[in-house]
Amino acid sequence: MKTFEVGGTTLSLALFVDVTNSKELVDLMQTGTLDPEVAFLNASLIPDVFPLFAAAQKTLVTKSRDLLTTRTLHSELVYNYSGSKHISESLKRCGISDSTSYILVARFGASADEMTVIKSLVKGTEIGLEELEKRADQAQIHKHYKISAVELGISSLSDAMTCRIAARDAL
Repeated sequence: MKTFEVGGTTLSLALFVDVTNSKELVDLMQTGTLDPEVAFLNASLIPDVFPLFAAAQKTLVTKSRDLLTTRTLHSELVYNYSGSKHISESLKRCGISDSTSYILVARFGASADEMTVIKSLVKGTEIGLEELEKRADQAQIHKHYKISAVELGISSLSDAMTCRIAARDAL
């Protein structure tokens, strides 16, 4: 687990592989009984933490303005990470499904005790965040964010994604 400062609060991240209880995690989220509340993201679509920081900042700004599009702060993070304006599509694509085995867990303002509880919820092996780049599904990221080879000639994949995440509401 690693904790970062974002927008005046903290964002704690934990990366898991070989997760075997995705269906149970999805059920907990859908019934609203997940405690503490967290964001479960499909880690194969995350090549670096930088785009996630952009989504986290957007999430905190919308919360401060009482303009959340989704029901919770953490589902808003998944929605903002997607770069799409379609809520259900965003949550399906960038969130987890019953069969997801590679998961990034995110929590705003998490205490050490809360992160311990979260780690116990996920039945998988925790690995370091530096693994994100090696395990990212480049083809899916290019397709989802519509990133061309020409664009990658002048910027990184992470920068291209961040640009789309930050500019989504302006387009």
